[in-house]
Amino acid sequence: MTTPEESKLVLTPEEQEKKSLNKTLENAAWGLFLIMLGCLWLVPEDMVPEDAWLLGAGIILLGLNGIRYLKGIRTSGFTIFLGLIGVLLGIGGLVGMDVPVIPIMIILIGLSMVMGPLLRKK
Repeated sequence: MTTPEESKLVLTPEEQEKKSLNKTLENAAWGLFLIMLGCLWLVPEDMVPEDAWLLGAGIILLGLNGIRYLKGIRTSGFTIFLGLIGVLLGIGGLVGMDVPVIPIMIILIGLSMVMGPLLRKK
């Protein structure tokens, strides 16, 4: 007979499959990120805006979490946050706007502190 502590270490086949899929998704996201960076470095600097990599990284992170959500895998609030910041900064850079990152981050962190406890399941 297994103890409660031991049963936590044993993953069901569904949990093992989700864990494996999550690892595959993370590897694919890293691969896409590296491919994007390599392609951006190959293009002449004057043809690509400086902040294009931020937009690409943000889209990759949000896409990763979107697929996780659709597959029933726990999403990462931290990478969603980073993805949103990346998209925001990337779009701001593409349109020539200086986005006030620090105040926006402080507001978002404050909102998460206020709303987090309200939204968590009890």
